[in-house]
Amino acid sequence: MSEAQWDAIWLNAHLATMVGADYGAIEHGALAVRDGTIAWVGAQADLPVGWRAQTVHDAQGAWITPGLIDCHTHIVYAGSRSDEFEARLNGVAYEEIARQGGGIRATVRATRAASEAQLYAESVPRVRRLLSEGVTTLEIKSGYGLTLADEAKMLRVARRLGMDYGVRVRTTFLGAHAVPLEFEGDSDAYVTHIVEEMLPALARMGLVDAVDAFCERIGFSAAQTERVFAAAQAQGLPVKLHAEQLSDQGGAELVARCGGLSADHLEYLSEAGVAAMAQAGTVAVLLPGAFYFLRETQLPPIAALRVAGVPMAVSTDCNPGTSPLTSILLAMNMACTLFRLTPQEALAGVTCHAARALGLQDSVGQLALGYAADFVLWDIARPADLSYAMGLNPCVATVCGGQVRAVD
Repeated sequence: MSEAQWDAIWLNAHLATMVGADYGAIEHGALAVRDGTIAWVGAQADLPVGWRAQTVHDAQGAWITPGLIDCHTHIVYAGSRSDEFEARLNGVAYEEIARQGGGIRATVRATRAASEAQLYAESVPRVRRLLSEGVTTLEIKSGYGLTLADEAKMLRVARRLGMDYGVRVRTTFLGAHAVPLEFEGDSDAYVTHIVEEMLPALARMGLVDAVDAFCERIGFSAAQTERVFAAAQAQGLPVKLHAEQLSDQGGAELVARCGGLSADHLEYLSEAGVAAMAQAGTVAVLLPGAFYFLRETQLPPIAALRVAGVPMAVSTDCNPGTSPLTSILLAMNMACTLFRLTPQEALAGVTCHAARALGLQDSVGQLALGYAADFVLWDIARPADLSYAMGLNPCVATVCGGQVRAVD
Protein backbone atom coordinates (compact mmCIF):
# COMPACT_ATOMS: atom_id res chain seq x y z
CA MET A 1 0.00 0.00 0.00
CA SER A 2 1.30 3.48 -0.85
CA GLU A 3 2.67 5.68 1.93
CA ALA A 4 0.10 7.90 3.66
CA GLN A 5 0.75 11.48 4.76
CA TRP A 6 -1.69 13.00 7.25
CA ASP A 7 -1.90 16.17 9.27
CA ALA A 8 -2.79 14.32 12.46
CA ILE A 9 -3.74 10.89 13.73
CA TRP A 10 -5.44 9.64 16.90
CA LEU A 11 -4.28 6.22 18.09
CA ASN A 12 -5.42 3.91 20.90
CA ALA A 13 -9.06 4.88 20.53
CA HIS A 14 -12.40 3.16 20.32
CA LEU A 15 -14.61 4.54 17.56
CA ALA A 16 -18.38 4.93 17.43
CA THR A 17 -18.52 5.76 13.73
CA MET A 18 -22.36 5.78 13.56
CA VAL A 19 -22.10 3.91 10.27
CA GLY A 20 -24.25 0.78 10.40
CA ALA A 21 -25.46 -1.16 13.42
CA ASP A 22 -24.08 -1.28 16.98
CA TYR A 23 -22.87 2.34 16.88
CA GLY A 24 -20.64 1.37 13.95
CA ALA A 25 -18.19 0.51 16.72
CA ILE A 26 -14.52 -0.17 16.02
CA GLU A 27 -12.58 -1.07 19.14
CA HIS A 28 -8.83 -0.45 19.18
CA GLY A 29 -9.21 1.96 16.32
CA ALA A 30 -7.43 4.90 14.78
CA LEU A 31 -8.55 8.02 12.95
CA ALA A 32 -6.46 10.26 10.68
CA VAL A 33 -7.13 13.78 9.40
CA ARG A 34 -5.94 15.70 6.38
CA ASP A 35 -7.03 19.19 5.28
CA GLY A 36 -9.86 19.30 7.80
CA THR A 37 -11.47 16.03 6.72
CA ILE A 38 -11.28 12.42 7.81
CA ALA A 39 -8.63 10.74 5.69
CA TRP A 40 -8.49 7.30 7.33
CA VAL A 41 -10.63 5.46 9.88
CA GLY A 42 -10.49 1.85 10.98
CA ALA A 43 -8.86 -0.70 13.23
CA GLN A 44 -5.40 0.42 14.32
CA ALA A 45 -4.01 -2.96 13.30
CA ASP A 46 -5.06 -2.18 9.72
CA LEU A 47 -3.12 1.08 9.38
CA PRO A 48 -1.13 1.19 6.14
CA VAL A 49 2.53 0.31 6.39
CA GLY A 50 4.76 3.37 6.55
CA TRP A 51 2.04 5.85 7.48
CA ARG A 52 3.19 9.28 8.57
CA ALA A 53 1.47 12.14 10.38
CA GLN A 54 2.67 15.57 11.42
CA THR A 55 1.01 15.18 14.83
CA VAL A 56 0.33 11.92 16.66
CA HIS A 57 -2.26 11.95 19.47
CA ASP A 58 -2.61 9.15 22.02
CA ALA A 59 -6.34 8.84 22.78
CA GLN A 60 -5.49 6.69 25.82
CA GLY A 61 -8.48 4.42 25.32
CA ALA A 62 -11.06 7.18 24.87
CA TRP A 63 -14.15 6.61 22.79
CA ILE A 64 -14.44 8.88 19.75
CA THR A 65 -17.81 9.83 18.34
CA PRO A 66 -18.78 12.25 15.59
CA GLY A 67 -19.12 15.81 16.81
CA LEU A 68 -22.54 16.30 18.38
CA ILE A 69 -25.18 18.31 16.52
CA ASP A 70 -27.85 20.41 18.22
CA CYS A 71 -30.26 20.77 15.32
CA HIS A 72 -33.09 22.85 16.89
CA THR A 73 -32.32 25.83 19.12
CA HIS A 74 -33.57 29.33 19.87
CA ILE A 75 -30.34 30.07 21.72
CA VAL A 76 -29.98 33.72 20.64
CA TYR A 77 -32.30 35.86 22.76
CA ALA A 78 -32.24 38.50 25.46
CA GLY A 79 -33.79 38.49 28.91
CA SER A 80 -35.12 35.70 31.11
CA ARG A 81 -38.51 34.20 31.82
CA SER A 82 -37.67 32.72 35.23
CA ASP A 83 -40.23 35.09 36.74
CA GLU A 84 -42.96 33.39 34.70
CA PHE A 85 -41.64 29.98 35.71
CA GLU A 86 -41.96 30.97 39.36
CA ALA A 87 -45.37 32.58 38.85
CA ARG A 88 -46.81 29.46 37.22
CA LEU A 89 -45.57 27.34 40.11
CA ASN A 90 -47.26 29.77 42.48
CA GLY A 91 -50.58 29.21 40.74
CA VAL A 92 -50.75 32.06 38.23
CA ALA A 93 -52.40 30.89 35.00
CA TYR A 94 -50.47 31.24 31.74
CA GLU A 95 -53.33 33.28 30.29
CA GLU A 96 -52.91 35.82 33.10
CA ILE A 97 -49.17 35.93 32.50
CA ALA A 98 -49.84 36.60 28.82
CA ARG A 99 -52.32 39.36 29.64
CA GLN A 100 -49.63 41.01 31.74
CA GLY A 101 -47.31 41.03 28.73
CA GLY A 102 -45.49 37.80 29.47
CA GLY A 103 -44.86 34.80 27.31
CA ILE A 104 -43.08 35.06 23.98
CA ARG A 105 -43.85 38.77 23.76
CA ALA A 106 -41.70 39.38 26.84
CA THR A 107 -38.75 37.82 25.01
CA VAL A 108 -39.57 39.81 21.88
CA ARG A 109 -39.49 43.06 23.88
CA ALA A 110 -36.18 42.17 25.52
CA THR A 111 -34.60 41.04 22.26
CA ARG A 112 -35.72 44.14 20.40
CA ALA A 113 -34.42 46.38 23.20
CA ALA A 114 -31.00 44.70 23.31
CA SER A 115 -28.18 46.03 21.19
CA GLU A 116 -26.43 43.58 18.91
CA ALA A 117 -23.47 43.53 21.32
CA GLN A 118 -25.77 42.86 24.30
CA LEU A 119 -27.59 40.08 22.44
CA TYR A 120 -24.27 38.47 21.56
CA ALA A 121 -23.00 38.74 25.15
CA GLU A 122 -26.15 37.14 26.58
CA SER A 123 -25.99 34.26 24.09
CA VAL A 124 -22.31 33.40 24.54
CA PRO A 125 -22.62 31.51 27.88
CA ARG A 126 -25.37 29.29 26.49
CA VAL A 127 -23.35 28.48 23.38
CA ARG A 128 -20.20 27.79 25.37
CA ARG A 129 -22.12 25.38 27.60
CA LEU A 130 -23.18 23.35 24.57
CA LEU A 131 -19.69 23.40 23.10
CA SER A 132 -18.26 22.06 26.36
CA GLU A 133 -20.30 18.89 25.76
CA GLY A 134 -18.90 18.24 22.30
CA VAL A 135 -21.30 20.15 20.08
CA THR A 136 -19.63 20.99 16.77
CA THR A 137 -22.70 21.91 14.70
CA LEU A 138 -25.45 24.18 15.97
CA GLU A 139 -28.73 25.31 14.44
CA ILE A 140 -29.86 28.77 15.59
CA LYS A 141 -33.30 30.20 14.85
CA SER A 142 -34.48 33.77 14.77
CA GLY A 143 -38.07 34.48 15.82
CA TYR A 144 -37.79 36.85 18.78
CA GLY A 145 -37.37 40.00 16.70
CA LEU A 146 -40.39 39.82 14.37
CA THR A 147 -39.25 42.92 12.47
CA LEU A 148 -36.79 42.91 9.61
CA ALA A 149 -34.18 44.84 11.58
CA ASP A 150 -34.46 42.70 14.71
CA GLU A 151 -34.59 39.37 12.88
CA ALA A 152 -31.47 40.42 10.96
CA LYS A 153 -29.81 41.36 14.26
CA MET A 154 -30.48 37.90 15.67
CA LEU A 155 -29.18 36.15 12.57
CA ARG A 156 -26.02 38.28 12.45
CA VAL A 157 -25.33 37.33 16.07
CA ALA A 158 -25.81 33.66 15.15
CA ARG A 159 -23.32 33.95 12.31
CA ARG A 160 -20.81 35.73 14.55
CA LEU A 161 -21.08 33.06 17.25
CA GLY A 162 -20.14 30.45 14.68
CA MET A 163 -17.11 32.41 13.52
CA ASP A 164 -15.89 33.35 16.98
CA TYR A 165 -16.29 29.94 18.62
CA GLY A 166 -15.35 27.60 15.80
CA VAL A 167 -18.73 25.89 15.65
CA ARG A 168 -20.58 25.12 12.44
CA VAL A 169 -23.75 27.28 12.65
CA ARG A 170 -26.81 26.83 10.44
CA THR A 171 -29.25 29.73 10.67
CA THR A 172 -33.02 29.40 10.40
CA PHE A 173 -35.43 32.29 9.77
CA LEU A 174 -38.43 31.84 12.07
CA GLY A 175 -40.34 35.03 11.40
CA ALA A 176 -43.55 32.99 11.55
CA HIS A 177 -43.02 32.28 15.24
CA ALA A 178 -45.71 34.58 16.64
CA VAL A 179 -47.78 37.54 15.50
CA PRO A 180 -46.18 40.75 16.80
CA LEU A 181 -48.23 43.47 18.47
CA GLU A 182 -47.98 45.63 15.35
CA PHE A 183 -50.07 43.06 13.46
CA GLU A 184 -52.32 41.89 16.29
CA GLY A 185 -55.63 40.69 14.89
CA ASP A 186 -54.32 40.49 11.31
CA SER A 187 -52.00 37.52 11.06
CA ASP A 188 -52.53 37.29 7.29
CA ALA A 189 -51.06 40.76 6.87
CA TYR A 190 -48.06 39.73 8.95
CA VAL A 191 -47.53 36.64 6.79
CA THR A 192 -47.65 38.90 3.73
CA HIS A 193 -44.98 41.07 5.35
CA ILE A 194 -42.85 37.96 5.93
CA VAL A 195 -43.09 36.61 2.40
CA GLU A 196 -42.89 39.91 0.50
CA GLU A 197 -40.44 41.91 2.59
CA MET A 198 -38.65 40.15 5.45
CA LEU A 199 -37.62 36.86 3.86
CA PRO A 200 -36.42 38.29 0.52
CA ALA A 201 -34.36 40.94 2.31
CA LEU A 202 -32.78 38.50 4.76
CA ALA A 203 -31.99 36.09 1.92
CA ARG A 204 -30.26 38.90 0.01
CA MET A 205 -28.16 39.58 3.11
CA GLY A 206 -27.03 35.95 3.12
CA LEU A 207 -28.28 35.42 6.67
CA VAL A 208 -30.66 32.48 6.11
CA ASP A 209 -29.86 28.78 5.61
CA ALA A 210 -33.42 27.48 6.11
CA VAL A 211 -36.95 28.66 6.95
CA ASP A 212 -39.18 27.48 9.80
CA ALA A 213 -42.70 28.28 11.07
CA PHE A 214 -44.89 27.50 14.07
CA CYS A 215 -47.95 25.73 12.68
CA GLU A 216 -50.38 25.55 15.57
CA ARG A 217 -53.73 26.90 16.74
CA ILE A 218 -51.90 29.55 18.76
CA GLY A 219 -49.45 30.14 15.91
CA PHE A 220 -50.03 30.03 12.18
CA SER A 221 -52.48 27.99 10.12
CA ALA A 222 -51.47 25.38 7.57
CA ALA A 223 -52.49 27.75 4.77
CA GLN A 224 -50.36 30.56 6.18
CA THR A 225 -47.45 28.18 6.71
CA GLU A 226 -47.71 27.03 3.10
CA ARG A 227 -47.38 30.66 1.96
CA VAL A 228 -44.18 30.98 3.98
CA PHE A 229 -42.84 27.73 2.53
CA ALA A 230 -43.61 28.82 -1.03
CA ALA A 231 -41.67 32.04 -0.44
CA ALA A 232 -38.75 30.07 1.01
CA GLN A 233 -38.65 27.72 -1.94
CA ALA A 234 -38.73 30.70 -4.31
CA GLN A 235 -35.51 31.79 -2.60
CA GLY A 236 -34.02 28.29 -2.95
CA LEU A 237 -34.15 27.73 0.81
CA PRO A 238 -35.11 24.44 2.52
CA VAL A 239 -37.97 24.36 5.00
CA LYS A 240 -38.72 22.77 8.36
CA LEU A 241 -41.61 23.07 10.79
CA HIS A 242 -42.67 23.24 14.43
CA ALA A 243 -45.46 20.70 14.02
CA GLU A 244 -48.02 18.84 16.10
CA GLN A 245 -46.68 20.00 19.46
CA LEU A 246 -50.03 20.96 20.99
CA SER A 247 -52.52 19.59 18.46
CA ASP A 248 -52.65 17.87 15.08
CA GLN A 249 -52.79 20.59 12.44
CA GLY A 250 -51.51 18.43 9.59
CA GLY A 251 -48.19 20.25 9.75
CA ALA A 252 -46.07 17.13 9.36
CA GLU A 253 -47.91 16.18 6.18
CA LEU A 254 -47.48 19.72 4.89
CA VAL A 255 -43.75 19.93 5.49
CA ALA A 256 -43.27 16.44 4.04
CA ARG A 257 -45.26 17.40 0.95
CA CYS A 258 -42.93 20.39 0.55
CA GLY A 259 -39.85 18.17 0.80
CA GLY A 260 -38.96 19.65 4.18
CA LEU A 261 -35.87 18.76 6.15
CA SER A 262 -37.68 18.07 9.42
CA ALA A 263 -40.85 18.21 11.47
CA ASP A 264 -40.15 19.07 15.10
CA HIS A 265 -41.90 18.31 18.43
CA LEU A 266 -44.59 15.90 17.08
CA GLU A 267 -46.42 14.95 20.27
CA TYR A 268 -49.73 14.88 18.35
CA LEU A 269 -48.38 13.37 15.14
CA SER A 270 -50.95 11.24 13.30
CA GLU A 271 -50.51 7.99 11.40
CA ALA A 272 -50.93 9.96 8.16
CA GLY A 273 -48.18 12.33 9.28
CA VAL A 274 -45.84 9.44 10.04
CA ALA A 275 -46.49 7.91 6.62
CA ALA A 276 -45.93 11.23 4.84
CA MET A 277 -42.64 11.82 6.65
CA ALA A 278 -41.43 8.31 5.89
CA GLN A 279 -42.21 8.71 2.20
CA ALA A 280 -40.53 12.12 1.96
CA GLY A 281 -37.50 11.29 4.10
CA THR A 282 -38.38 14.10 6.51
CA VAL A 283 -36.60 13.80 9.87
CA ALA A 284 -38.55 13.72 13.15
CA VAL A 285 -36.82 16.09 15.59
CA LEU A 286 -37.68 15.13 19.16
CA LEU A 287 -37.48 17.81 21.84
CA PRO A 288 -37.69 16.15 25.25
CA GLY A 289 -36.64 19.30 27.11
CA ALA A 290 -39.87 21.09 26.21
CA PHE A 291 -41.87 17.95 26.98
CA TYR A 292 -40.27 17.82 30.43
CA PHE A 293 -40.43 21.53 31.22
CA LEU A 294 -44.11 21.81 30.24
CA ARG A 295 -44.93 18.55 32.07
CA GLU A 296 -46.60 17.20 28.94
CA THR A 297 -48.25 13.80 28.95
CA GLN A 298 -48.86 13.21 25.22
CA LEU A 299 -45.86 11.28 23.95
CA PRO A 300 -44.66 11.45 20.34
CA PRO A 301 -45.49 8.18 18.52
CA ILE A 302 -41.98 6.77 18.82
CA ALA A 303 -42.93 3.18 18.00
CA ALA A 304 -44.75 4.24 14.83
CA LEU A 305 -41.82 6.40 13.72
CA ARG A 306 -39.44 3.53 14.41
CA VAL A 307 -41.51 1.01 12.44
CA ALA A 308 -41.89 3.42 9.52
CA GLY A 309 -38.14 4.02 9.39
CA VAL A 310 -38.39 7.76 10.01
CA PRO A 311 -35.00 9.09 11.22
CA MET A 312 -35.31 10.54 14.72
CA ALA A 313 -33.10 13.42 15.78
CA VAL A 314 -32.81 14.77 19.34
CA SER A 315 -32.19 18.39 20.27
CA THR A 316 -32.23 20.76 23.25
CA ASP A 317 -34.77 23.25 21.84
CA CYS A 318 -32.88 25.79 23.98
CA ASN A 319 -35.27 28.71 24.51
CA PRO A 320 -36.29 30.95 27.42
CA GLY A 321 -39.93 29.93 27.69
CA THR A 322 -40.38 26.18 27.33
CA SER A 323 -36.91 24.58 27.30
CA PRO A 324 -34.11 26.58 28.96
CA LEU A 325 -31.80 23.62 28.34
CA THR A 326 -28.15 23.92 27.37
CA SER A 327 -27.06 20.30 27.81
CA ILE A 328 -27.20 18.07 24.76
CA LEU A 329 -26.19 15.11 26.95
CA LEU A 330 -29.17 15.69 29.23
CA ALA A 331 -31.41 15.92 26.15
CA MET A 332 -30.12 12.48 25.17
CA ASN A 333 -30.90 11.11 28.62
CA MET A 334 -34.39 12.64 28.51
CA ALA A 335 -35.01 11.13 25.08
CA CYS A 336 -34.23 7.72 26.56
CA THR A 337 -36.08 8.08 29.86
CA LEU A 338 -39.12 10.05 28.66
CA PHE A 339 -39.49 8.83 25.06
CA ARG A 340 -37.90 5.36 25.48
CA LEU A 341 -35.29 5.77 22.77
CA THR A 342 -32.38 3.37 23.04
CA PRO A 343 -28.94 4.87 23.78
CA GLN A 344 -27.90 4.07 20.22
CA GLU A 345 -30.96 5.90 18.88
CA ALA A 346 -30.19 8.86 21.13
CA LEU A 347 -26.60 9.08 19.90
CA ALA A 348 -27.76 8.74 16.29
CA GLY A 349 -30.25 11.49 17.12
CA VAL A 350 -27.47 13.97 17.87
CA THR A 351 -25.12 12.82 15.11
CA CYS A 352 -26.16 11.25 11.80
CA HIS A 353 -29.91 11.93 12.07
CA ALA A 354 -29.36 15.47 13.34
CA ALA A 355 -27.07 16.04 10.37
CA ARG A 356 -29.86 14.91 8.04
CA ALA A 357 -32.27 17.30 9.77
CA LEU A 358 -29.97 20.13 8.67
CA GLY A 359 -29.31 18.79 5.17
CA LEU A 360 -25.69 18.04 6.14
CA GLN A 361 -25.84 14.24 6.07
CA ASP A 362 -23.07 13.99 3.45
CA SER A 363 -20.53 16.02 5.41
CA VAL A 364 -21.02 15.65 9.19
CA GLY A 365 -22.54 13.23 11.69
CA GLN A 366 -20.42 10.15 10.96
CA LEU A 367 -16.80 9.10 11.24
CA ALA A 368 -16.33 8.30 7.56
CA LEU A 369 -13.86 9.04 4.80
CA GLY A 370 -14.27 12.52 3.35
CA TYR A 371 -16.49 13.76 6.18
CA ALA A 372 -15.53 16.85 8.14
CA ALA A 373 -13.03 16.09 10.89
CA ASP A 374 -15.52 17.01 13.61
CA PHE A 375 -15.31 14.52 16.47
CA VAL A 376 -15.23 14.21 20.25
CA LEU A 377 -13.11 12.17 22.64
CA TRP A 378 -14.95 10.84 25.71
CA ASP A 379 -13.73 9.27 28.94
CA ILE A 380 -16.39 6.55 28.97
CA ALA A 381 -16.48 2.76 29.06
CA ARG A 382 -19.08 2.39 26.31
CA PRO A 383 -21.17 4.71 24.10
CA ALA A 384 -24.35 4.16 26.15
CA ASP A 385 -22.68 6.08 28.99
CA LEU A 386 -23.39 9.32 27.13
CA SER A 387 -27.14 8.82 27.58
CA TYR A 388 -26.91 7.19 30.98
CA ALA A 389 -25.36 9.69 33.36
CA MET A 390 -27.09 12.95 34.34
CA GLY A 391 -24.98 16.01 35.12
CA LEU A 392 -21.69 14.35 34.16
CA ASN A 393 -19.65 15.69 31.25
CA PRO A 394 -17.04 13.12 30.18
CA CYS A 395 -15.81 15.18 27.20
CA VAL A 396 -12.02 14.98 27.01
CA ALA A 397 -11.44 16.91 23.79
CA THR A 398 -13.36 18.23 20.81
CA VAL A 399 -11.94 18.44 17.30
CA CYS A 400 -13.54 20.76 14.74
CA GLY A 401 -12.33 20.72 11.16
CA GLY A 402 -9.26 18.83 12.31
CA GLN A 403 -8.34 21.42 14.96
CA VAL A 404 -8.43 20.55 18.66
CA ARG A 405 -10.75 22.89 20.54
CA ALA A 406 -10.05 23.71 24.15
CA VAL A 407 -12.58 22.33 26.65
CA ASP A 408 -14.02 24.88 29.10
